[in-house]
Amino acid sequence: MKRLIYIFVLLPFLGLTQTQLKGVVFEDENKQIELPGANVYWLNTTIGAVTDLDGKFSLPYKEEYKTLIISYVGYKTDTITVAENKYIKHSLKPTSTLDEVSITSRKQATAKSYLQAQNVLTINSDELLKAACCNLSESFETNPSIDVNFADAVTGTRQIKMLGLTSPYLLIATENIPSIRGASQAFGLSFIPGTWVESIQITKGAGSVVNGYESIAGQINAELVKPSKDNKLFINAYGAANGRLELNTHINTKVSDKWDTGLYLHGNSRTQKFDRNNDLFLDIPLAKQVNVMNRWQYTNPEKGFVSFINLKYLNDQKQAGQIDFNPKRDKGTTNFWGSEIDTERYEVSAKLGYVNSELPWQSLGVQSAFSSHRQESYFGLNLYNIKHNSLYANVIYNSIISDSRHKVKTGISYTYDNYKELVNASDFNRNENAIGAFFEYNFDNLDKLNLTAGVRLDHHNLLGTFVTPRIHARYTAWEKGVFRASVGRGKRSANIFAENQKLFSTSRSINILDTEGRIYGLDPEIAWNYGVSFLQGFRLFDRKGDVTVDFYRTNFKNQVVVDYENAQEVNFYNLEGDSYANSLQIEFNYELFEHLDMRLAYKNYDVKTKYNSGKLEKPLTPKHRFFANLSYETDIRNNSQWKFDATYNWLGAQRFSSTEGNPVELQLPEYSPNISTLNAQVTKVFSPKFEVYLGTENLTNTKQNNPILGANDPFGSSFDSTFVYGPIFGTSYYTGLRFKLK
Repeated sequence: MKRLIYIFVLLPFLGLTQTQLKGVVFEDENKQIELPGANVYWLNTTIGAVTDLDGKFSLPYKEEYKTLIISYVGYKTDTITVAENKYIKHSLKPTSTLDEVSITSRKQATAKSYLQAQNVLTINSDELLKAACCNLSESFETNPSIDVNFADAVTGTRQIKMLGLTSPYLLIATENIPSIRGASQAFGLSFIPGTWVESIQITKGAGSVVNGYESIAGQINAELVKPSKDNKLFINAYGAANGRLELNTHINTKVSDKWDTGLYLHGNSRTQKFDRNNDLFLDIPLAKQVNVMNRWQYTNPEKGFVSFINLKYLNDQKQAGQIDFNPKRDKGTTNFWGSEIDTERYEVSAKLGYVNSELPWQSLGVQSAFSSHRQESYFGLNLYNIKHNSLYANVIYNSIISDSRHKVKTGISYTYDNYKELVNASDFNRNENAIGAFFEYNFDNLDKLNLTAGVRLDHHNLLGTFVTPRIHARYTAWEKGVFRASVGRGKRSANIFAENQKLFSTSRSINILDTEGRIYGLDPEIAWNYGVSFLQGFRLFDRKGDVTVDFYRTNFKNQVVVDYENAQEVNFYNLEGDSYANSLQIEFNYELFEHLDMRLAYKNYDVKTKYNSGKLEKPLTPKHRFFANLSYETDIRNNSQWKFDATYNWLGAQRFSSTEGNPVELQLPEYSPNISTLNAQVTKVFSPKFEVYLGTENLTNTKQNNPILGANDPFGSSFDSTFVYGPIFGTSYYTGLRFKLK
């Protein structure tokens, strides 16, 4: 194993010496709107680059290189004579420009790459502001690739799904450091405030081996705002009719010519009790959260260094249950059913990037993070406490082989996790540690083919030694017609209690039916993900649009089955038989009129698992979903602007797990009814410094009237709050303001 690690690490040092030419490409010369994804290459060579999200590029330079080609589909290809190595600023013109027509372009709130091998969707801050977006779990309401729903009817926790699978099968990272995992899996998305997020990258399929072996269905990465680019002062105040109040404050300071720092403060509370369905349970839990981050940025372009250091502290408190529950009086009794979830979390993370000024295509990245997560909670008479200390380190080296068409990444990573869990009267403690090496090769000829192939070799103290291969390919068959394919393997240890905390808000007995495995007596989960995708961009009536069709299949070789098919039990056991998730999505984006964008999507899920009682559809997973979004912005006049956004969701019937063991009056039909919801928001921008927004969630007032089975007897044998297929609260209105100083 050590020999393989040495080979992985040393292979990239085969490159040749050159200097670097840098620049930026715009799509509007006057407004200087950056153009991401443009091709930049030297004439009669295979040496080139692709502009990033900010339109910037960097590529090898030699004195004999004199002619630079800059191209992008839908724009005129330009040829530039380069006499010396100076920073380049260049604007492309649309191919359809006419003397009688004035064509303008806006930076898209969501961007799909026509050039990457991986199927990646990038969501920037403009898209996040289209909804209330109070935290990361609420950041996907206007995106059809992610499904958002409540996990249960008690805790108010939002869970996300992609490709028909829940978030534990996704690798969720903050600035490419895995962050929502282990003890934070159930509530961690609500611990990242939306205003802290600069952009989100959603990758369908197994993802890159650089980020680890745990990803199965996809990866979600949240990039945080940078102190050097963020506003000196930013304030976001929010209030909703459901009793939620929130305040976000960013304070950024330039300490020196190389150091910037930011203090990010977040607080939210809900102290008002609501019971609109008259079941004597809170529709939304009472809550308080204090969240603080101190972020430091070091930039030294002359020497090729950039670094970030983050210090975070979180305290989150929730109270749920019956309206008359008083924790001081009723905790641990059967007077009233109640729950408290208290979480305290510390995080320290650091990133260091270095680009060799003599060999500019060679770079070194070092990532490290430590977190301490403590949750103390009870749900009625069920007790659940968990403490999770985690350490993560990753070293990444980038280089080329021969020329810039052949790029490589290699490095080593280490993870350590210490878990201490108390489930009622049972202790579940364990240590996990893993060391691994990875190698990833990328071939990109910019025009037709982009291929990324990677492999990891990891040794885990409980999972053994194993190999993780992943391949992604992109082929451009014709103008803006992109085919993609991917295949990859993922492996993970299931944290069965942390990931399924909704089971504690029931009267079900908890059973682990297998005892031979090394984690809770269970074996690790192993799955293969296969995917194909087609993206076609077009211009119709001189307006941009695109259509995407993708199909992904996740096939489990082993899975920890969470079985709710006995109404009085929840059983965990290793898969014996077939388990898979098929996901088909068709998405259409088009600019209907100037500044009016439309997004339509249809999704079809086929998710089935072999339970002890037979092969069944996964509960509470709609087979059909339809999504529509309309977004409109007026022209900016005197620094003033209006923005409008509306999102419609229709969900088909969802299968309930069996309730045959319950009394007749507490038995549910096999499937839920179809449901639809409508969200809308209006934003008035008064000036670059100040704006106000007003919105509504669930304007259709869709409600699941009896979401809790046995609510009148919460300590009885049939009490269950997990049969949630739609909204509980009904229509809610919110308003807020944003103030910023550059």
